[in-house]
Amino acid sequence: MILLSAQNISKTYMERKVLDDVSFFLNEGDKTGIIGINGTGKSTLLRILADAEESDSGEVVRSKGTRVSYLPQIPEFDDHGTILEQVLLHLPKDLRESKEYEAKSILDKLGLSDHSRDIGTLSGGEKRRAGIAAALIQPSDVLLLDEPTNHIDNETAQMLEDILMKYRGAIVMVTHDRYFLNKICSRIVEIDKGKLYACEGNYSTYLEQKAQREADIAAAERKNKSLYRRELEWISRGARARGTKSKDRIERFETLKNREVPVEAEKLQLQSVSSRLGKKTIEIEGISKSINGNPLITDFSYIISRDARIGIVGRNGAGKSTFLKMIMGTVHPDSGSIVIGDTVNIGYFSQECESMDPTMRVIEYIRETADRVQTPDGTVTASQMLERFLFTPELQWNRIEKLSGGERKRLYLLKILMTAPNILLLDEPTNDLDIATLTILEDYLENFSGAVIAVSHDRYFLDKMAEEIFEFREGECIRYNGNYSDYAEKVRERDAQNASKQEKKEKKERTPTVRTKLRFSFKEQREYELIDGEIAALEQEIADTEKEILLNSSDYVRLQELTDKKAELDAQLEYKMERWVYLNDLAERIALGE
Repeated sequence: MILLSAQNISKTYMERKVLDDVSFFLNEGDKTGIIGINGTGKSTLLRILADAEESDSGEVVRSKGTRVSYLPQIPEFDDHGTILEQVLLHLPKDLRESKEYEAKSILDKLGLSDHSRDIGTLSGGEKRRAGIAAALIQPSDVLLLDEPTNHIDNETAQMLEDILMKYRGAIVMVTHDRYFLNKICSRIVEIDKGKLYACEGNYSTYLEQKAQREADIAAAERKNKSLYRRELEWISRGARARGTKSKDRIERFETLKNREVPVEAEKLQLQSVSSRLGKKTIEIEGISKSINGNPLITDFSYIISRDARIGIVGRNGAGKSTFLKMIMGTVHPDSGSIVIGDTVNIGYFSQECESMDPTMRVIEYIRETADRVQTPDGTVTASQMLERFLFTPELQWNRIEKLSGGERKRLYLLKILMTAPNILLLDEPTNDLDIATLTILEDYLENFSGAVIAVSHDRYFLDKMAEEIFEFREGECIRYNGNYSDYAEKVRERDAQNASKQEKKEKKERTPTVRTKLRFSFKEQREYELIDGEIAALEQEIADTEKEILLNSSDYVRLQELTDKKAELDAQLEYKMERWVYLNDLAERIALGE
């Protein structure tokens, strides 16, 4: 059954057609990933599907009763109010109380356990997580997610991945997270030059099919070129249209001559641009740093090698960006020192991105850094480098204000590389960059002759780039050899060992030094007396709901309401059973006189 369809959609921004008479259909259970180069209209299509923006032509049709939940790139919250209030804000008032437990559970999983904290105090990544929770608790048949993994740490991305894999409705998401696309999506839709190209399967299947499609197109074009050369020789000998066969051949020649030649896929060409790096690089000696009494790093020493490939991971706020800023010298350690060699030329890609003059033209922005640069292929002008970054000659003379967020990031990256750095510090380089740019950036870093240190939540990127992982955790910087997958495996082993140690410790400490007689609080005593009846009532209500589901299998709207009701009842029952286990255990311990 089709839940949602967009038919003959067109959209133009400032004379730039981003969607050209495209159609999109979403069936029950579809998990669709939308990809494409920045500025091609991915977020625009999602906003149109969500009715958050109007198209120039065409229409979006939803099946009767279909409910849509939408996560924009920048979640919309009030300036103040508790996290829980803001997450529940857009729910109908009659649903807020019943959804409170689910909201708290999701917030806990996403690392926002202090539900009463003011929304105005949250960082960008934390607001992103609150926005995800708000989207997930909305009763919905279709979930629209715009870059859900941007600005969240690796651990939270993994939790979100687990949640979405269990989601029973349909999903459409714009993302550059290739592990997400592989694990969650059953269909990939690419937007290219205003058109949509669909592929059934995950991201790996899409790559295989795209490579085959491009190979088929190239083979067909080689055949047409060969035919054209042969027919050109014949026509050049002075062929005359005396017979039917000659007329047909001349028509075939004209068809070949006027054929539409397939445009070769645009690809970024990031030639390795770097300056000479001497023996002395960057020496970090015993640095410590705290912010507001919170230790970020303690007594850390390290010498960065000339060809280092370091990935930095950790929760938001753990000190990853601060570490890069200390190397840059914009933030000073509380103690210790960082000594930088005379030949070191640092290229620093800031997470915040530098401020750009919106009225400045694209080429002027690059020429501020260099008008030309030396590459292994010779001298390349600023204009040529921009073309290699998919900024056409026409686009180069556009003002920066006309660029999408991802295009600005790409332009910012080019400006950094134009400085010919020999050590690259990259702070969340994958945020807002499209997959095409990321793929070529990974290839560039593989051939880069200097050192690379990158803070990133993109597991795929870290697997390709890193040879060593630094984890910022509870005021320490812990080093692991290998890429992200190697690190993740070691962390799983560490956590399993810690859990085992904690269990043994708890067994030893069950008899406290100072014994305090256990007893129920008044509230716990009341809960203990009523909980068996409450569980029985919930079980009966679930059974009744299941019967109603069978009776209303042909009424889609009623069926969806009942399915949502059963999911809420199941969650309530799960919570009550957890409380039952706790209260009965406590009652036994009280009876034993502990």
